[in-house]
Amino acid sequence: MKTNFDFLMPSVNFFGPGVVAKVGDRAKMLGMKKPLIVTDSFLETLPDGAVEQAVASLKEAGVDFSIFNGVEPNPKVRNIEAAKTQYLAENCDSIITVGGGSAHDTGKGLGIILTNGDDITVLAGIETLANALPPLIAINTTAGTGSELTRHAVITNEETHLKFVVVSWRNIPLVSFNDPMLMLDVPQGLTAATGMDAFVQAIEPYVSTNRNAITDGQCLQAIKLIEESLREAVANGHNLEARTKMVEAEMLAGMAFNNADLGYVHAMAHQLGGQYDAPHGVCCALLLPIVEKFNIIAAPERFAELAVAMGENIDGLSTRDAAEVAIKAMRQMSIDVGIPRSIKDIGAKPEDFELMAENALKDGNAFSNPRKATKAEIVQLFQEAYDQV
Repeated sequence: MKTNFDFLMPSVNFFGPGVVAKVGDRAKMLGMKKPLIVTDSFLETLPDGAVEQAVASLKEAGVDFSIFNGVEPNPKVRNIEAAKTQYLAENCDSIITVGGGSAHDTGKGLGIILTNGDDITVLAGIETLANALPPLIAINTTAGTGSELTRHAVITNEETHLKFVVVSWRNIPLVSFNDPMLMLDVPQGLTAATGMDAFVQAIEPYVSTNRNAITDGQCLQAIKLIEESLREAVANGHNLEARTKMVEAEMLAGMAFNNADLGYVHAMAHQLGGQYDAPHGVCCALLLPIVEKFNIIAAPERFAELAVAMGENIDGLSTRDAAEVAIKAMRQMSIDVGIPRSIKDIGAKPEDFELMAENALKDGNAFSNPRKATKAEIVQLFQEAYDQV
């Protein structure tokens, strides 16, 4: 556990029903003259949705804007390049992202190429950015990725089918908005996938080699909230209490992994998402029990603590047996919310595992995993995730 550390998050975070109405005032306070709203075509046309409410707030504050609706799942280099073309053509001076992780990552990617060079692929890595991004506000619409709070920008190179991450404090939005009212109509499948992403992002930092006392508390509280609310949010999306708890959980998990980092689940999930254009949260959920079982020997007592956080009874069990209970609970959560059982269900092919394993070990998330693996061991983990039923 680290005893000397920095702690990163947006300087201002608005939370609660109706806070999206404050977007215009905050944009004006930041000196935004004409932000580019970065979103997708569905959210742009959703009646009384996040984009419509953000636009109304900007108009009331007298802030001009342009809307870019070209965000795709697993955002591609071409998406941020298209956003840059519109940003420059419309003489924009700032960025407002509206959506989930894909919108926020696209907006961060746009900011990166506006100020740090046209080729974002050469900037993959940790703290590679020399220049500040344009002012950035993030309006979040899913309880999952935590991207509205973090320094990570995850982009897919469509030519190589590889995801890469640009990790920098410069990517952190100046202001984030988390309004659970914007999430009431999120479909069941997306609720499950993004919720499982938050679940993984609460678990991996807890066993990370870069964890600290602050992130430990955030992880445990996030796991408790997810245990209390994710199943209900999937079953009944209009349960505002469940949605609110999930937003609280994803914020806590986002803050935790922003500072303690992640592990092999995310390093491997990035390969699945890049290769097969599969939903990130589903990839993470499918890998979670496989990877964490592999990790048990590195920190069995931490996994025993995770079992307690997930509400499991470990009385009378050895530390190792209690850790195994945690793995079973992780798997059961995925089953309960309807995640597929195997990575073959998202199109994974064993002939790709060698290359994906090689790239997973190069992923920035791999270095904080508690147990170090060989390429052959990562291949085996992919295979186990393929064979599980």
